[in-house]
Order: sequence, then C-alpha cells, then structure tokens
Amino acid sequence: MGSMARTVKDGNGTSADSGLGRYLRARRAEITPDQAGLTAVGIRRTPGLRREELAALAGISIDYYIRLERGKEIHPSPSVIDSLARALRLDAHEQEHLRDLAVLAGTGSAGSAERPPRDVRPGVLALVERLRPNPVFVLDRCLDVLACNPGALRLFAGLDDQPPQTRNIARYVFLHPQAPKVLDDWDERARACVARLRMLAGTDPDAPDLTDLVGELVPKSELFASLWERFDIKPHAPGVRLFHHPEVGDLHLGHESMPVDHSPKHRFVIFFAEPGSPDQDKVALLDRDRPRRPRPHSNERADGPRLTA
Repeated sequence: MGSMARTVKDGNGTSADSGLGRYLRARRAEITPDQAGLTAVGIRRTPGLRREELAALAGISIDYYIRLERGKEIHPSPSVIDSLARALRLDAHEQEHLRDLAVLAGTGSAGSAERPPRDVRPGVLALVERLRPNPVFVLDRCLDVLACNPGALRLFAGLDDQPPQTRNIARYVFLHPQAPKVLDDWDERARACVARLRMLAGTDPDAPDLTDLVGELVPKSELFASLWERFDIKPHAPGVRLFHHPEVGDLHLGHESMPVDHSPKHRFVIFFAEPGSPDQDKVALLDRDRPRRPRPHSNERADGPRLTA
C-alpha cells in the first residue's frame, strides 16, 4: 500500500529508503526536463527528471543526492532542502512538507503510535447544532466523521449508509457509488483526500488509524492506490463547491475548514449558501424534516462512547 513507516522492506527484502527519499523521488517524477529548462537527450526510461539532472539543478553532487533519496543521508542542511524545493518547483505548502520530512529523517521521530482521542467537546457539539441548517462536520485527522448535523449527513447523499462508527469522508469518496454523482468535483475531492492522508503519513507514518484506513482503501480502490503513490500533498483549493443532490437538485455551497482549539487532531468544516439564494432554501430542505436535537447523536462502540451524528 505504499510504505508509511520510516523504513520498510522492499521486494528484495532489504531496507527501503526514508519518507524524505520517497517524496523526493515522487516529486522528481512529476517534473519534465522542459519544465526545468533542460534539453532532453537520448531515450528516457524514467518519468520526470533523472537524479543527476535534479542534483545539478539543486547545486549538489549526484552522490550526495543519491544518498538522500536512498535514505542513507539523513541530515541535509536547510539550504540543501531549499535548493531541492526550488529545483522541484515546490509551492510553499510542499516546501514546508519537505522540511518536515527532513526533520523526521534526521531525528527518527515518527510521532505517536497511539490513536488520538475521538471525543468531541460539548461546546463544539453545541456549535454544530446551533449552526443548522448549515451542514457542519467535525472530522479527525483521517477524515473520520466524529460529529455532524442532519444537513451535513444528508448533503453527502449515501453517507448515512455507513454505520456511524465507520463514517469517513475518504471511504465515502472512494468506495460509495453515489459519491461521483453527488460531488461535481469528485476527482479533485479524491485527490485532496489522499493529499491530506499523505501529509499525515509524512509526519506521523506510524499512525495506526491511518495505517488501517490506507490498508482498507488500497485494495478496494485502484484510483486511491494510484493517487497514494503520487505523494501529492496539495490541499483542496478554496471556493464554491457544486453538489448534484438526488433530493433537492444542484447546490452551490461555499465551505470553510479550520482546526478545533484544544483538539488539534480535529477539524471543523462548514458548508454555507449565499443568503436569500435558492441554494439556501435547498440547504434548509436538507435539514427541515429531521427533528431538532440539543446536540448530535451519541453512539456507542465497543471501547466506549463516541460522539457523532
């Protein structure tokens, strides 16, 4: 499924390279000689830039670069990382990720192997309810739905087919047959889901919740498996999103996503319509026929209570 630990076994049973090396190799494959201002010479058997070409562009020796890509050099200087980022034409978000991977390679710190808390604070749950009829989700780092209001659950038509304890946006996007029909930007949403998970894999490769989810999606979705190997970590672009909803028709909704204070592994996601627009009326319809509750459902699982909707 694409390695997530700092070192793994390759097909020959030997140690493979680090997350930094894998990311460098994946980004190198995405840059063509033309994009880098180089003239392609001879038959090219690998996509993108050759190692020696990238090394020359970054101003480092080919031997040093090979050691970096193979995980044998784990203490690159900030100036080397910045030079590689420029040569690879990384944006600010990708460059920051490259720096994080370099730190991880040097320290060997792979984050916590413990699953983060899933309980949602009462104040956040109250806010999810108070913002109705606007669809609101609380998601964890792996896109599990920890809480949502009725409008959010119905906006992603078919999401309620999943048991509450397994509702996950990536699982919905890649595995539910309704997702490509409901999400007008389904291909971009699929890419963005993988990008968020790849970001986590780069900085917390031993995360058990991530390992479980990726281990499930890779064999079930060829698209997920393909995107996972691209090591793309660009976030979803902001803007209005179009939903083709089977009950209320097309909706054009803005959306915002932000971390939850004092719950750093949780994100608060809200969708909203232009005031007075037909889209606002449709959002109200998604919420209207569900009885109002003082807070989202409380569901039980085997290892204790879990707050969700």
